[in-house]
Amino acid sequence: MQLHTLNRTPAQSLVYRQVLTAMGADDYLLLIEDAVQGALPQLVGHFEGLRGRLYVQEEDLTARGLLERCDSSVKVVNVDGFVALTEQADKVLSWY
Repeated sequence: MQLHTLNRTPAQSLVYRQVLTAMGADDYLLLIEDAVQGALPQLVGHFEGLRGRLYVQEEDLTARGLLERCDSSVKVVNVDGFVALTEQADKVLSWY
């Protein structure tokens, strides 16, 4: 399993398409920094094929005032959860 991290919002960047193309069936995606906007109900559809494999960084959601607006299909993880995901992964790939 590989963990992919994305820091650009799908509302302003198409990098998410490259991520989705590169992901394997067992890979996870963690939205960080501005990409946490992708966890909002109006943008989460960009990641619909990742049910159960889409995560979002809690601290980044909170910093942007979006925690309460996060779609229920996205798993919210704090820093400890992020560390746990990296420990499970064979490799971590960052997309910017």
